[in-house]
Amino acid sequence: MPQPRPLRADARRNREALLSAARQAFLGGDADAHVEDIARSAGVAVGTLYRHFETRDALIEEVYRKEVDDLCATPGVLLDQHAPEEALRRFLLLLVDHAAVGKGMSGVLESIMATDSPVFGDARTRMAGALSLLLEAGSAAGTVRDDITGPTLLRALGGICGMRATEGWLVEARQITALLFDGLRHGAPQSP
Repeated sequence: MPQPRPLRADARRNREALLSAARQAFLGGDADAHVEDIARSAGVAVGTLYRHFETRDALIEEVYRKEVDDLCATPGVLLDQHAPEEALRRFLLLLVDHAAVGKGMSGVLESIMATDSPVFGDARTRMAGALSLLLEAGSAAGTVRDDITGPTLLRALGGICGMRATEGWLVEARQITALLFDGLRHGAPQSP
């Protein structure tokens, strides 16, 4: 199957402006943001929006996919800048913050959840893979236990972030994540 042609510079700018405007609207809690308002905020016509995204749901999916792309690109950067143990700690907190982003988008994501879209399964797989990379690096350094997998850790974080409906959940989720991180270090095989 032939690859789609790359977007021209102006089309790429329009697409990014649309994604940015939609992200701001959705994260701001405007689950009912109309495509016309998003296009206006992006400085383009609604026809331009529909050239890039066939439906409102396609736009929502792409906003969420971009959030996941940005999140899953960070483990390598964190490992370049920090020791594996610290990189893991920082990424765990980023995942909690991602859940906060998801809370802001939950209203608009409901329409995607009702479809057979693979976006959530793909996001879980990629996040688990990012966690596995960090766990393996920590285990190799002897600072993190080697008996926990990325998917298992992601499920644990899902339980922590499932408290989103309660007042003050983000502070509490960060505290519980710190406890979880301490548990990941306890029992780590010591390097010779």
